[in-house]
Amino acid sequence: SVSMKVIEDIAGIRQEIKELKLQGKRISFVPTMGALHAGHRSLFHMAHEDADIVVVSIYVNPEQFGPNEDFAEYPRQLEADLDVCKKENIDIVFTPTDQIIYGDEKFLHIEIDTLADHMDGGSRPGYFNGILLVVNKLFNIIQPHSAVFGQKDIQQFILIDKMVQEFNHDLDMLMAPVARAEDGLALSSRNAYLTDEERAIAPSLQASMQHIRQKVLTGAREVRELLETQKDELIKKGFKFDYLSFYSTIDLSPISMLKDGEQYILAGAVYAGKTRLIDNLLIQL
Repeated sequence: SVSMKVIEDIAGIRQEIKELKLQGKRISFVPTMGALHAGHRSLFHMAHEDADIVVVSIYVNPEQFGPNEDFAEYPRQLEADLDVCKKENIDIVFTPTDQIIYGDEKFLHIEIDTLADHMDGGSRPGYFNGILLVVNKLFNIIQPHSAVFGQKDIQQFILIDKMVQEFNHDLDMLMAPVARAEDGLALSSRNAYLTDEERAIAPSLQASMQHIRQKVLTGAREVRELLETQKDELIKKGFKFDYLSFYSTIDLSPISMLKDGEQYILAGAVYAGKTRLIDNLLIQL
């Protein structure tokens, strides 16, 4: 295969994409913040299946970190990430700087109505505004035929999908299933922060969600008690609790009574020490 190209500037990547499109190539795009792991590789595989050319961006976006979040500590390992991309036969890696993405000053922002009120949006105000801002820019720069995101960040997927529809981006959104360690823990770059003790209890969030899922699939419909019991269990195990609930797949609002024939998101977030873990299941009744 042709050697991987690493491009930092917007004019350079636009020229490259333009030439590929003139050759009739289909282009799939996977935006990342680096610290690549097996979860990202599953996204790359889906992109390869969908398209002739796979473009990956590696950029830690400052706009999606709150004032007390881990922007400074977020793992940055560009050389190791480029090695992963090479092994995964990525065609182009876009590695812009803050200056290239945002310039000296910006006057425009993206606001979100209701879809970011709950789940991660409720816990991290402004988080999704920053994600939509950078993804909107990346879509405009690269103009891919498809983009691949993971189900682990399902609220992110739904919001970006809504942005694609409302802002008329001409691309297909593809969602890859949650990539997991053998013990069920959803893979995440932030898992690197976990101590051995925290890593040992980390799969409990998924285990709790599977327990709830089983109860629901065997007839439980009034979910408050189910959720409360599992919340208590997680707190007993040493987690600091953030949220655990069922949500609408349409508007991401919390659901208290489940109905047959509907699909729901069961999503949760907890802290193991200082590390925030998120996970979700899609449940069809």
